[in-house]
Amino acid sequence: MFLRQHQLHLATRKYYSRKSFMALKSTIYKAELQLSDMDRNYYAAHTLTLARHPSETDERMMVRLLAFALYAAENLVFAKGLSDIEEPDLWQKDYTGAIKLWIEVGQPEERRLLKACGRAEQVVVVSYASNSAIWWQGIGNRLERAKNLTVWNLPVATSQALEKMAQRNMQLQCTIQDGQLWMTDATNSVQVDLIRLKQSAA
Repeated sequence: MFLRQHQLHLATRKYYSRKSFMALKSTIYKAELQLSDMDRNYYAAHTLTLARHPSETDERMMVRLLAFALYAAENLVFAKGLSDIEEPDLWQKDYTGAIKLWIEVGQPEERRLLKACGRAEQVVVVSYASNSAIWWQGIGNRLERAKNLTVWNLPVATSQALEKMAQRNMQLQCTIQDGQLWMTDATNSVQVDLIRLKQSAA
């Protein structure tokens, strides 16, 4: 009898724990981004809304924002990402709904990337974290056939510096010139030197 009651108690705790997690909502961040990309001759001001998933860190969210700055375009938007496995972190579609650009942040699995390469014209990964080199060692050779895939690695010190800029309301300036990117706010300036692990051949 005691065992059955104990099992019921544990099952009830798991149910409410899962229910509480599911009830958690994304935290909304706002960013005013002034972008000057001299490499692409792209100059624009973007008002961005970033929904930070309960499982997402400030570091990951800021890498998403960096990815937007790198590939900014009028119709590039934040997708559902962690909230929906069928969507990337960012994507750009044309007027027909075809996916021109699919952007992933982190260390996606090989299967997911190959599927994305079949769906989108171009696929980009912005990897970060201390184990990025290990991830790429294990997956890189198997992705050689993905001709429309570009992979960048962001040094840990840089992603952590960007993390410190995270606020609920951000005023940011981004300058890109000769392959170098600077992200600044009222008190911080971060130089971003991305390492290219794979270049799209498409």
